[in-house]
Amino acid sequence: MYEIKTTKLLKNVMKDYFSSFMSARKIAWCTSVGPAELLRSFGFEVYFPENHGALLGATRQAGDFIPSTVALGYSGDICSYLTSDIGAYLNKKTPLAEHYGLNGIPKPDLIVYNTNQCREVQDWFTWFAREFKCPAVGIFPPRHVEEAGEAEIKDVAAQFKAIIPSCEEASGKKFDIDHFRETLLMSKEATLLWKEVLATSKNTPAPLSFFDGTIHMGPIVVLRGTQAAKDYYTALLAELREKISSEKGFLEKEKSRIYWDGMPIWGKLRTLSELFVQNNSAVVASTYCNSWVFDAFDENDPFVSSAKAYTEIFINRSENAKMRMLKELSEEFRIDGMIFHNAKTCFNNSNANFGLPLRFYRETGIPVLVVEGDLCDLRFFSEGQSITKIETFIEQLESIRVTH
Repeated sequence: MYEIKTTKLLKNVMKDYFSSFMSARKIAWCTSVGPAELLRSFGFEVYFPENHGALLGATRQAGDFIPSTVALGYSGDICSYLTSDIGAYLNKKTPLAEHYGLNGIPKPDLIVYNTNQCREVQDWFTWFAREFKCPAVGIFPPRHVEEAGEAEIKDVAAQFKAIIPSCEEASGKKFDIDHFRETLLMSKEATLLWKEVLATSKNTPAPLSFFDGTIHMGPIVVLRGTQAAKDYYTALLAELREKISSEKGFLEKEKSRIYWDGMPIWGKLRTLSELFVQNNSAVVASTYCNSWVFDAFDENDPFVSSAKAYTEIFINRSENAKMRMLKELSEEFRIDGMIFHNAKTCFNNSNANFGLPLRFYRETGIPVLVVEGDLCDLRFFSEGQSITKIETFIEQLESIRVTH
């Protein structure tokens, strides 16, 4: 039975993170790809509602809460992180109670969002700002950029600086550039370790699957800028490298290597993971897990480098830029097939809507499959149909390998 032993440490790391809110002096909310390092430099404990949305999806509770948000006038077709998270709050329920002993979601002293992912985060976070009568400030970078040029980065860096007065007022602390530099350096070290963790699956057999990655990415999402994240990925990387040396992987024999583009289907992680394993197909790389690799961080120029890192994320790039990134990763991970998850309520992170899969196939020769589903709302996922499509796709990949 294949096992990643560091998973036990992960449980403790995440428990300590959530427990910290019980005694926190000041709490800030932040989008998952937002200025967490700047907030932590002020001493805030930082909470990420998107992480809560993923937890609602993974525990299959989202469907119980989405109708409450729809009743407020929100469409059932918008981000199911948003609709399930607001719905859970309205119903005074959270999986954080059962899993981490919290009475409810942490009450914010400040809410900060970055629309580099989508406009939904602004609507979502400002709803809670009204509910908690709490200040909310946003960063609005240019969207869908080919490359983030000097003018764009200068604009976003200025917006980062502009939120400092709100941080000072909410935290009761003056901004300390050296503390910001230290926090960003810590985040940089953790994100580079995370990059190395993901890169271990360039090996055959691969020691880490995409489905493992969605679990182990927890600290790089919620603990950037802390020693805890750095320590965790140091331990995980050491274990995975040991598995590579002893030629141990989550599959003994890989008949095909697959790239997963788009969001996880949180409520079906185990089902899909087992499906690929049973078919000896290794899902070894993903757009999603790589979204928390921030090569641009530079503690010597913290505002400009933060602006660059957070503006150049995959979801915020043009179709041409996305194509280049997909090609590079597919080559590095020796991909046989590409699966595009077209998430019904996450239009911004679904890349099958403008012909990209077919262009990718024509330019690389790598077969593609589009799977319809969602991140949290399982009404949009047909399990039987999807399993049939995936198994047929895997068989096609195997037959291509045989003929070559």
